[in-house]
Amino acid sequence: MATLDDLRRTAELLPGSEERATTGGAAWFVRRKLYAWECHPWPSTPADIRAIIATELVVGVKLADPIDALALREMAPDVFLGTTTPWGEPKVAFRMAAIDDGHLAELVTEAWRVQAPRYLRREWDAAATS
Repeated sequence: MATLDDLRRTAELLPGSEERATTGGAAWFVRRKLYAWECHPWPSTPADIRAIIATELVVGVKLADPIDALALREMAPDVFLGTTTPWGEPKVAFRMAAIDDGHLAELVTEAWRVQAPRYLRREWDAAATS
């Protein structure tokens, strides 16, 4: 079971990443672009998803392609939730209690890559290969 502290540990390693407290909870940004966030049961969220978010920790991440979100939802519908809001697509929300640490790190890192500028991605890639 992954926690926000697990997410924080991954995000701390990513160049230019910063955590901020928002109205809906914790959120992670790279160069002022949101890439991961703690989901909040907003009124605009569908009722079935809002009920899940109200009772357990759910995190959302940006994705490169809406097809990726669809594939994740179909691959593991018990982990990945349907659309939370129409804004900020493509993205996917997932239950933290149902995801393992390795998959969490992969999702957060990929979300960061989607939003990070090229020079930060190059910095990350260079550090990973050294």
